[in-house]
Parts: sequence; C-alpha cells; structure tokens
Amino acid sequence: MTEAMVLEIGKRTLILVLQMTLPILTLTLIAGLAISIFQAVTQVHEFTLTFIPKVFAAVLAMLLFGPWMLNNLLNFTSRIFIDLPNYIK
Repeated sequence: MTEAMVLEIGKRTLILVLQMTLPILTLTLIAGLAISIFQAVTQVHEFTLTFIPKVFAAVLAMLLFGPWMLNNLLNFTSRIFIDLPNYIK
C-alpha cells in the first residue's frame, strides 16, 4: 500500500464524515439559532430551553437522513472491500 493510496482513503473518509454530520449539525444549528433569538426577544434564559430543542432537531435529522447516511456508509464500506486487493501489493 503506497502513501498515495492511504491519503486517498483518508480523504474519502473525511469527506464521508463531513457529509454524514452536515445534516445533523445544520438542523441543530438552526434550532439553536431560533431558540437564541427567542431568548433574546423574551429575555428568558433557561438551559433546558436550548438543550431540548437541539436534541429533538438532532433526532429528527437522524430519522430523516438516516437511510441516506446508511446507504452512503454501506457504499463506502463495500468500495473499500472491493478495492482491497488493489491496496495490497
């Protein structure tokens, strides 16, 4: 296995990780921003008011994007196993 192969696998892995986390982080960011605006307007600063909606947004993102995430992970894993003979030289 050459350095170029290792770097290519690492690059594909990092891109996949970014793709997997982007939907969850985006929805939790939007929920956090909405709650922050609500807290600024009403001047109600409660920790659970920010925590609970973010958890619900993360769970919603996992439910909505879970099949897509699983499909991408399975494709990536199968591609690694298919290309395994090419890596071992």
